[in-house]
Amino acid sequence: MTTDAPPKARRIEIFYFDAGGGHRNAMTALSKLIEKTHADWTVVPVDLQKLLEPIDPVHRLTQKITGSLKKILLPVAPRLPIAPIQAQDIYNNALKRGATRGLGTILPILQGFIRRFSAEIERLLVERWRAEPRPDLVISVIPNFNRVMHRALQTVDASIPYLTVITDLVDVPPHFWMEDQAQSIVCGTPKAADQARATGFYRETDIHEVSGMILKEQFYLPPAPHALTRIDLGLAEDRPTAMIMFGGNGARRATMTILDQLDKSPSGIQSIVMCGKNAALKKALQRRPNCCAVGFVQTVPDYLRLADFLIGKPGPGSISEAVHLGRPVIVEGNASTMPQERPNLDWIRDNGVGLVVKSFRRDLAAAAEDMLLRLDELKANISRNIPENRAVYEIVDIIASLVQDVGNGRNAALKSGFEAVRPRKDGTVPDAGRCAD
Repeated sequence: MTTDAPPKARRIEIFYFDAGGGHRNAMTALSKLIEKTHADWTVVPVDLQKLLEPIDPVHRLTQKITGSLKKILLPVAPRLPIAPIQAQDIYNNALKRGATRGLGTILPILQGFIRRFSAEIERLLVERWRAEPRPDLVISVIPNFNRVMHRALQTVDASIPYLTVITDLVDVPPHFWMEDQAQSIVCGTPKAADQARATGFYRETDIHEVSGMILKEQFYLPPAPHALTRIDLGLAEDRPTAMIMFGGNGARRATMTILDQLDKSPSGIQSIVMCGKNAALKKALQRRPNCCAVGFVQTVPDYLRLADFLIGKPGPGSISEAVHLGRPVIVEGNASTMPQERPNLDWIRDNGVGLVVKSFRRDLAAAAEDMLLRLDELKANISRNIPENRAVYEIVDIIASLVQDVGNGRNAALKSGFEAVRPRKDGTVPDAGRCAD
């Protein structure tokens, strides 16, 4: 009598980086939910920027410089922090300072770097995958690198499925999120799904439309029995309240501009400022009246629920978090807005879920008053136009389906004596007659 062998524990790799905070947040939310719902699976987060440090020109240059400085300074200042930086640190520091004008030029530079060093990038990825246990699925929550990553994975094992989860509301072609290759792709808006179909890159069954951007599980949990109140934060319970948030690094210049404009409000708008890891910003706001400065916390929903609306950058993550909790947004859209965030301005306008101003300095005071007058209307638009966001749960179901498919394909291949390979988008199978080793 024979019994079926127990199912093989699955290994899921999620590639991310720390340029901005949305990619790490997406990786973290997916990882935690997978670990919760599939306890026998192994989730392996992979920091692509760390993996590519050997060919990162910024890291290589600063490594040489800091190496020389250490020799000179450490004997007299042993506690002085001296360390090389990564290319993504330049981007994050610009966000922290609010110096986004010109950041759009980074995108073609980055894409040029990927083209120039594609062979080296592919080599590093192949070496890693050959040295590590084989994954059952590779997930990317990052743009720009998907072509070279997929090619490297195909070199190692063409039967391993590749999934790109778009963490923007739409794609910004060419070669940003979508590539002409046999893979699956997750789109968080109807427009992104339409873009995927229009490319002709993917089979219809490989395009997965979900109900929004990935949100952390905290956004789905009800408020605690003894939840925070405005009084707890030193704010008035009966005054209109804005949350100001610019990601995990904060943005001092933009925040100060916004607060100065809110001070002009005849409605007495008070504020909750999420400073993230920007300790200097939090310190600068500690004595400011009608303002509660909050450092880096994991409980952003608790604070957002205390606000009437959000003011910040037009990033897909912060917009989605606010809208999910029924809070309209005020964002700035001008020449300084990064290319991948410009479509978000149209999404806000088209769905009537907030206000877009050209300049916080010139327009925010009037926009904040307009927001208060239209608050009920904008909240009604959120309820009417935006579907309930269950994206993280939907994506985990998609992942489970892909893992099951590849497991079934490999089992069938073992029985037939042939190696399992992933069909192309046109339905043909590459090297279909190749025998397994």
